[in-house]
Amino acid sequence: MTAPDPASAAELQQEIEQTREHLGQTVNELAAKADVKSRARAKTAEVKGKAAEVSGQVRRSQVVQRRWPLAVAAAGVILISIAVWRRRKT
Repeated sequence: MTAPDPASAAELQQEIEQTREHLGQTVNELAAKADVKSRARAKTAEVKGKAAEVSGQVRRSQVVQRRWPLAVAAAGVILISIAVWRRRKT
């Protein structure tokens, strides 16, 4: 029997270490996928964020919609006031 080549033994050891690291990463990824509670919490937070954004857009839209009637009414009051003032002046 001959002694194993030190270079091939080192390469083999390096390959084993890389395989272990890759396996560890894979196990961590699988564990994260299996953690349903954490995934549900993350999804809930995401949905809440989107809902808040949409809610803000709706509120801004409603404010604009509410201001138009108020602006028209104010303009009408101003025009009527000017007309009444001119009639009284003459």
